[in-house]
Order: sequence, then structure tokens, then C-alpha cells
Amino acid sequence: MGKHDIAAVLAIQEESYASELLESTEIIRQRLLAFPDLAWVAEDAHGVCAYLFGYRSHAGKVTPLDGAFAEPDAPDCLYLHDLAVARRAAGRGIGPALVQRNLEHGLASRLKYSALVSVQDSAAFWSRLGYAAEAALDSAQQRNLASYGVPAVYMVKPLH
Repeated sequence: MGKHDIAAVLAIQEESYASELLESTEIIRQRLLAFPDLAWVAEDAHGVCAYLFGYRSHAGKVTPLDGAFAEPDAPDCLYLHDLAVARRAAGRGIGPALVQRNLEHGLASRLKYSALVSVQDSAAFWSRLGYAAEAALDSAQQRNLASYGVPAVYMVKPLH
């Protein structure tokens, strides 16, 4: 992903998510600048058709909606914050391919886990990719999960 892709990312985000889940241009730009090696787009004949933001974190730490990405000391987890596929590209395996690309980076970095927050009834999709719901979160992380304002599930996948 490059800065020139931000407008397309915002358009896909708007088509993919409920209004309360939309993140600002500034947050999207910050995510790209913080971890450019873990920000990916996929393109088809019409341009950008999907994107995924990831970053290195700690297992059990939930990023709140609109929360900034920052790399902690000794990360052990590849956090996938946002995956969206344009409607025109649905059903082509693009989302799982982007996830796999990021997981390869997590494995190469010797991270032990991957984690994410599932929204909009996407838990079944993530379960097919090996993620499982993790309910054991402390109260601060429960508040971060609640920041999404919609039903949200924290999910984890071991990488090794």
C-alpha cells in the first residue's frame, strides 16, 4: 500500500462497514506510516479492490476503534486490524490471500500469535482461517473491544 492508495482504501471501507466503524483519513494514513510493511492492497483491472492493515503487538491487547498503532517492546502477536474487499471482488479469495501474506510476515518475524477483532458477523470467516474467539480479556481490553459500538469478538490464532 502507498499513500496514493488511501482514497481507494477509504472508498472500500465506506462500502464495507457500518457508519459507526468508519475510520478517518488521518487514522488510515497513520496506520500506513506506522507499519508500511504490513499494509497491503490488492488490485484488479479497475484498481484497488481490497486492503489489509496489520501491525506487531501483544496477544491479549485489543486496539480500540480509531486507536493508533504503535510497536511495543518484544511484540509476540501480528494484529490484523482491518480487512475489507470491494463488493466487485467478493468471492475471489482475495481477503484470505491478503491475510496469508501478512501471516507470512508474522511467521518470518517469529511472532507466536495473530489476533484481530471480528465485527459484522465475520467470526465464521475468521474461524475458517484458524482464528478462535478469546474471551479472557482484562477490563481495559474489554473497554477497547466495546469501543467498536457494535457486537465485536476478539479472536486469536497460534502461529507456531
